[in-house]
Amino acid sequence: MSTDQQPSGRGRTEQHRDAGATAIINQKVLPGLEHEYESWQEGVNAAAADYPGYLGVEVSPPTPVQPEWVVVYRFDSVAHLKAWIDSDTRRRLLAVGDRYLDGPGAQQVVSGGTRPADDPLVTVVVTHRVDPAHVEQFLAWQRRLTEEEERFEGFRGTEIFQPVEGVQDDWTTLYRFDNAEHLDAWLKSGRRKQLLAEGERFDDFRLRTVDHSFGSWFAFEENGRDAAAPSETRTALAVWVGLYPTVVLLTLALSPLGMPFWLGLLVGNLLSSFLMSFLTMPYYVNRLLRRWLRPAPDEPATRTDLIGLGVIAALMAFWAAVFYVVTTQIWTLP
Repeated sequence: MSTDQQPSGRGRTEQHRDAGATAIINQKVLPGLEHEYESWQEGVNAAAADYPGYLGVEVSPPTPVQPEWVVVYRFDSVAHLKAWIDSDTRRRLLAVGDRYLDGPGAQQVVSGGTRPADDPLVTVVVTHRVDPAHVEQFLAWQRRLTEEEERFEGFRGTEIFQPVEGVQDDWTTLYRFDNAEHLDAWLKSGRRKQLLAEGERFDDFRLRTVDHSFGSWFAFEENGRDAAAPSETRTALAVWVGLYPTVVLLTLALSPLGMPFWLGLLVGNLLSSFLMSFLTMPYYVNRLLRRWLRPAPDEPATRTDLIGLGVIAALMAFWAAVFYVVTTQIWTLP
């Protein structure tokens, strides 16, 4: 990857020219058709996985921060991504999926870039149509914006992407904050309004937000490929599998200290949060349920669900039996 990098305090600014390619697609799904859309999108993702250069796909449902569904495709090159985007296969699938969408989706393609793997960030995607004669002024203005962003709490970095010849005419800027509140403080700040006024020649832009909450609990990487995030249902069940033994074991461990109820919960919740993030999820849940949380694109969905739910039922039955014996036959809680 070839980049021009300028270190920038707490964050960073990078201007990307080549390397891998990413497509960010925002789609508004018609109310009541979310389940049908998800099933259709799974088929689209499986088709994308058959194309050369495919690295992974993520599908994010709407959140209070992110009002639309967001699909992010990653390929190893612009050529391979373009082959998928322009393919007859995708065109036929989109014709079927139109029935689930409230109008056409917004698509942005960027070349290169990085993805934070250990921070649940909120990312803003801003696209600008820039006259070639004004590129230098545009980049200087972007640098001033970044310098101000760095002064705001929670700022984590900026990436600037050139247009992708034959695919994307716009310049794209990605900037990240650690949460929605800090992002909102920047978006509503008087300094940002002042800088937008200074760059009025670049006021033809579109801003979109992508929420990456809970990403670090389900971070898998196989052969350099990032897989899609688990669905909300699978995420909830997986967290349950990890939370039950963690909480019970902590309760047993802390009970001899004789702490009052309110203090015991306070300490227990703090410890369980750390254990879940650094031990239970990565070394227990993700390893045992990885094929269910991140199934292969060609794996039959029914078979995957049956195996995954079977493993979950066996694990929970095991822990329930263990804790029943421990708390009734071996150890009586005070």
